[in-house]
Amino acid sequence: MNVLLISPGFPDEMPLFTAGLAASGARVIGIGDQPQGALPMRARHAISHYLQVPTLWDEEGMVQAAQQLDHRFGIERVECLWEPGILVAARIRDALQLPGMSYVQCERFRDKEKMKQRLDECGIRTPRHAAVRDADGIRAAAERIGYPLIIKPVAGAGSADTHRVDDAATLERIIPQVRHVDECSVEEFIEGEEYTFDTICAKGEMLYHNISWYRPRPLIGRTLEWMSPQTLSLRDVNAPNLGFGEIMGRAVLKALEFESGFTHMEWFRTASGEAVFGEIAARPPGAHSVDLMNYACDIDTFTGWAEAVTQGRLSQTIKRRYNSAIIFKRAQGQGSIKSIQGLERLVARFRPNIVCVDLLPIGSPRRNWKQTLLSDGHVILRHPDLTATMEMADRVGTDVVMKAG
Repeated sequence: MNVLLISPGFPDEMPLFTAGLAASGARVIGIGDQPQGALPMRARHAISHYLQVPTLWDEEGMVQAAQQLDHRFGIERVECLWEPGILVAARIRDALQLPGMSYVQCERFRDKEKMKQRLDECGIRTPRHAAVRDADGIRAAAERIGYPLIIKPVAGAGSADTHRVDDAATLERIIPQVRHVDECSVEEFIEGEEYTFDTICAKGEMLYHNISWYRPRPLIGRTLEWMSPQTLSLRDVNAPNLGFGEIMGRAVLKALEFESGFTHMEWFRTASGEAVFGEIAARPPGAHSVDLMNYACDIDTFTGWAEAVTQGRLSQTIKRRYNSAIIFKRAQGQGSIKSIQGLERLVARFRPNIVCVDLLPIGSPRRNWKQTLLSDGHVILRHPDLTATMEMADRVGTDVVMKAG
C-alpha cells in the first residue's frame, strides 16, 4: 500500500510511526516542510520518496502537491499523526477520494465546540460550554456557566493557553492572556481525577485501548514549577472505578464516526463516580505516552497503528503485564543544568523497574517548562502492582533533584 504521510520527521515521535508504517509493509511517501537531509535517520530510512513543500498549512498547495504524488505513485491512504495537520490530511483525502476521515468528520476532532455539540446531541455528558471570540463573549459565557470555569483555545492541543478561573476578578486578569487566541472555549470546571482513554481502531472497530491517569491534573502540573508531573498507564483497565470511562469512550468514538487509527481522549471521574468527557483528538497522545503503552504490555503500538490503518488488524497479542509511569523533571534555578542529585541511588534501588532515564545532560540549557511538558527530561518505570508503581514514581519526584544556574 502506498501511504502519503504528512510530516514524517516532526514532532519527535513521528519517525517511530514512519518506521512502523514501513515495517508493516507499506510504501511510505513523505511530505513535509523540512529538507530531506534534516529528517531524523529513522524517518529517512523508512520513506521511499519525500517531497519538501514550502509550508504544510497552505491547504490548496498541499492538495496540488498530493495530486502530483498520486499521479506518480498512486496514493492509497493519507495519514497524519500531528494535531495541526489533521485537517490538511482530510482535505487531501477528500480531493483524492480516498478512504479515511473526511474534512467534516475531522473538524469535530479539532474544533472543541463542534465536538461537544455533537456529543451533547448524543446524550454524552460534557462540561457546560460556549465558544467565544472576544472579551465580551468570555464575560457573557462566564456569567451563564458560572465559576469555577476553564478557558482554553477551541482548536488547541494539550493544556497550552488553558486557564482555571474561580471568580470575576481572576477572569479580568486572564482575558488579556488569551487575546492572541482566535476563538476560546469557556467551560464548566469539573472537579475530579483526570484520565485518558486511548485507542487504536480499524474500520470502526476498537482493537486496543489504554487508560492513563494524570498525577496531578495537567492544569495543576502546568501551574506549579516545583512539581514533577506524572502520567501513569494503568494495568487494570477493567477496574470498577474506570468502567464508566470506557463506556463513554466507546460512545464518543461512535458519535464522532471514528474509523481507523489512533485516538486520545481525556475524561474526568468525579467524587460521585460520574464520568465526564473532556476532549478527544484523532491522533496518538504525546509526551511519550505511546512509550508507556508499549512498556505496559511489551508491544509496539507504532507498528500496531500502522497495521490497523493499512491492513485492518492488530497482529500483536495484548497482555497487560505492568503499570508504567513517566515522571517529568524540572530543574531548580535558571540557566544551564549544573547537577543531578539522587539519580544513582534511585537507579540502584529500583534497577529492575526503571526502563528509561532521559534527563538533560550537565551543561544543557533548561527548557521552558511552561511551553513543554517534557521539561528537563524524564524517567520511565514499571511494576505489576499499582501501589508499588506510584511509590516509586513519587520517589523519582522527590529524590531526584536537578539544579541549574
